[in-house]
Amino acid sequence: MKDAIKFFLETPICGLPPVEQFVGSGVYALYYTGSHELYVKIASANRKRPTVPIYVGKAVPPGWRTARTTISESPDLFRRLNEHSRSLEQAKDLVQSDFCCRFMILADIESDLVVPVEAELIRELRPLWNTIVDGFGNHDPGAGRYNQAPSEWDTLHPGRTWAQRLTGNPPQLDAIIARVQQFCSDLSLS
Repeated sequence: MKDAIKFFLETPICGLPPVEQFVGSGVYALYYTGSHELYVKIASANRKRPTVPIYVGKAVPPGWRTARTTISESPDLFRRLNEHSRSLEQAKDLVQSDFCCRFMILADIESDLVVPVEAELIRELRPLWNTIVDGFGNHDPGAGRYNQAPSEWDTLHPGRTWAQRLTGNPPQLDAIIARVQQFCSDLSLS
């Protein structure tokens, strides 16, 4: 697993979303370099060299979770990165172009490593939007489920069209901000 993580951390950085479409599943990390006041420390570190991911995720083909799929020849990872790009575009207080990413395609038999590699990256890198602020990777829950509460991420960064339809009680914004500030204060950068 250490070799996979080392390999991942040496993959090239590219814009979000990537310009060229590609095929496959895999893992990815998003890096923030903008000027949002909550993320100054993270952005400052990432402007020199993106090393502090704000989010780590995975993309698997449809049916993967229930073993109803074969090896994917579709652009699952590319599509997921585009979904995140649209979420960031819709957020009222973030600028999509302030994000970049790196990714690793895990094809054929290696696709079995997607979940453990993602889990290890989250454990090792402790990305803010995975460990402190929940909900960035959420999908539209769909009709009939809009009685749910907005996620912490959608409370902190409102604007996603589907999240505006959620009618449940949102989490306390002040509490989310306090946790983010504490995380950034405790963040040690080498």
